[in-house]
Order: sequence, then structure tokens, then C-alpha cells
Amino acid sequence: MFTGIITDIGTVVALEQQGDLRARIKTGYATDGIDMGASIASDGVCLTVVALGPDWYEVQISAETVDKTNLGTWQPGKRLNLERALKVGDELGGHIVSGHVDGVAEVIALTDEGDSTRVTLRAPEALARFIAPKGSVALNGTSLTVNAVDGCDFGINFIPHTKAATTWGDVAVGDHVNLEIDTLARYVARLGEMS
Repeated sequence: MFTGIITDIGTVVALEQQGDLRARIKTGYATDGIDMGASIASDGVCLTVVALGPDWYEVQISAETVDKTNLGTWQPGKRLNLERALKVGDELGGHIVSGHVDGVAEVIALTDEGDSTRVTLRAPEALARFIAPKGSVALNGTSLTVNAVDGCDFGINFIPHTKAATTWGDVAVGDHVNLEIDTLARYVARLGEMS
């Protein structure tokens, strides 16, 4: 379980196909405080630590995860939003994020608004009904508030702090980002289907 508040920006150091995809990620986290088997959200995807070094960790990524996320586009040098798993008593500054990505959204427009940047994204049609104005989404692991919705398109406003503290300062039109819809929206929709 995560909050969507990014606490480090990591970098993909190496990728190797070993049955599953294996990735080494350089991090600023103190790796002597990370247990084997720990969960770290890496660009919003909950991944299990399978090896550790002095300033890196490795994860094993199944074909299913590669298929449902943007991880298949990772290359060495790619910067990633990182968040360690929530501990009991931690501040819940964002919203409840599982790290189970629902699909991939595409960045279709960027507009500067003062010091902030409005990013317009297109969600897969099957997920668009879960996205509502002033609701929450996790994009590449970042907890964000939706400003506007128009069909499958939705807008997010990024303040300078968010652009500096995450990889959102690097965003470009055409980028594909991991989308996790709000857990509450998922359950409300499911209850509606059952009544």
C-alpha cells in the first residue's frame, strides 16, 4: 500500500530478460534499510525487491506486468518516481494507492498556466468512467487531483514543486504513463453494477 507521495527519483541502470524482465534501479534510499522482498512502487508499479546493492535494488517483472504497464518502454537512464511501502503510522498525504496499475494513459497536450503546467491525458475507454473532476488518480505513482474531464480526456495541473520532486518535469506529448484509478471509484462502480 502506498500514498502516491514520491520520496525519491530513481534511475534504471540495467535491464535483462531472464525468463521474466529483471531491472536494476539506482536509488537514493538507504538500501541497508530495505528488506529482501520489500515492495517499492517504481513509476507506480508495486515491484518486489529481489536483490540489493549499496545504492541500487533489483526487481523481477512478469510478462503480465510488462503487458499492462509502460515498463516495456523502460531503457537504461530512464528516471522513475519511487515510493516505499506505507508503514503503520505514516502520514497519508496523497490517497490510497495499491501499485496495481489499471492501464496506460497517453499525454496528448501540455499547456503552461502561470508557473504550473496543465497536462491533458487520454485514458483507455474502459477506465475513463472511473475518472471524475476533483477525484484522485495515480499517474506514474504520483497521487494527483483531476481538474477536468471530457470523455476519455482528463487534465491534471502540475505545480512547480511536483515537477521538481518527481519526473513530471520531464513530461512530453506522446508519453505513455501508468494509470491507477482511485480504489474508492472502483468499488463504487462495482456496487452500482450489482444493484
